[in-house]
Parts: sequence; C-alpha cells; structure tokens
Amino acid sequence: MSNESARWIGSDEAGKGDYFGPLVVAAVLVDNATARSLKELGTRDSKTLSDKSVTELAGRIEKQCLYSVVAIGPGKYNKLYSKIGNLNRLLAWGHSRAIENILERETCDYALADQFGDENFLIGALMEKGKRIEVKQETRAESDPGVAAASILARAEFLRRLAMLSAKYEMHFPKGASPAVIDAGKAFVKTYGRERLKEVAKLHFKTTKSVLAE
Repeated sequence: MSNESARWIGSDEAGKGDYFGPLVVAAVLVDNATARSLKELGTRDSKTLSDKSVTELAGRIEKQCLYSVVAIGPGKYNKLYSKIGNLNRLLAWGHSRAIENILERETCDYALADQFGDENFLIGALMEKGKRIEVKQETRAESDPGVAAASILARAEFLRRLAMLSAKYEMHFPKGASPAVIDAGKAFVKTYGRERLKEVAKLHFKTTKSVLAE
C-alpha cells in the first residue's frame, strides 16, 4: 500500500530449519515512517546478517516498534507437531498468534508474512481480530521492512534460547541440520538418553534417524 497512513504487520519465523532449539515467530507493527527508520537502521533479512548484528538490531527494533514474539520450545513443538502433523499448519498457528497479540493492542490495514504454505492455513488459524484484516503471503517478503524486522526479532530470540539450552545441558547445540548437528545429537543421547532428545530437538526431522542410528 502506498497510502502514507497505512499500517501493517510483518511476520517471520526462525528455527524452522534448525534441528535443535525452538521455533520462533515474531510480528512487528510498522507504518511508512517506521519502515523508513528501520531501513536506516540497516534492517534486512536476518539470514544476511551475523548473529552479533541480529542481536544488536533486535534491541533497537524493540525500542522503536510494537512487536510480539511467540517461541515454541522443543518440548511444546514436538507435542504440537504430533497433534497437528504438518509444519505449515504449525507455522500458521505461530504466525497467527503473533499477529493476534499485536491486534489485541492496535489496529492495522493488513498483515504480510513470508510464503510458507497454503495462505488458507494462516487465514484459517487467525482468530476474531485477525479475520478483520487482509492477510498476504509473498515469496521473499523479507524485502518488506516489517517482515525483515520480524525476521531479526525471531532470529535473536532463537539464538538466545539456543544458548540457554546449551547452558542448561552443558553442551554445544549447533545451528542447522549438518553432520555436526548429528554428532551433537549422538553426544546428547549418550549423556541424557534417547527419551530426553525431545527436550532439545525437533523429532520429526530426518536427522533424528541419523542421531539414533547405532
């Protein structure tokens, strides 16, 4: 929308492709003035930024914008996944909660999320307030300052919680789903037992099969 008074919510997630740690969804309310300010800060897709930059930018964005962060830890994630059985539906649930949290406090014209599945999943997951606004999903939506800001907040919270997991279990949990991740998974199972893997990892990943292989 080019309307100078337009306000919209950008939402994005982090941790979707990471075996260890939570799935985090963030939503950020912006208008045209905020969008310009976010661009000046250097806000862009968190995947193009270092972890240090993500953490620093997140602090600045939180001071400037109304936002909501929904973090689904591994334990809850595994329960929800076994109940819902579909990652895109689980993502829709997370995005809708983050969007609704903002709509509890402010109104806006529309919500924009990065394309992650059938748009109807997201629309269907929204509750009463969310059903009153237009919802769009676009590929590479991170070019929008609101979505980029949300991607940074989600990534910063993901990194914070992954570090908390590492401290709690006194071992390093790598990001992603690489051979190093499989090695860390095997080390975790050796120390804590396979039953507790659900406390730190997303069990439906194919990685689990490799971790539990003898």
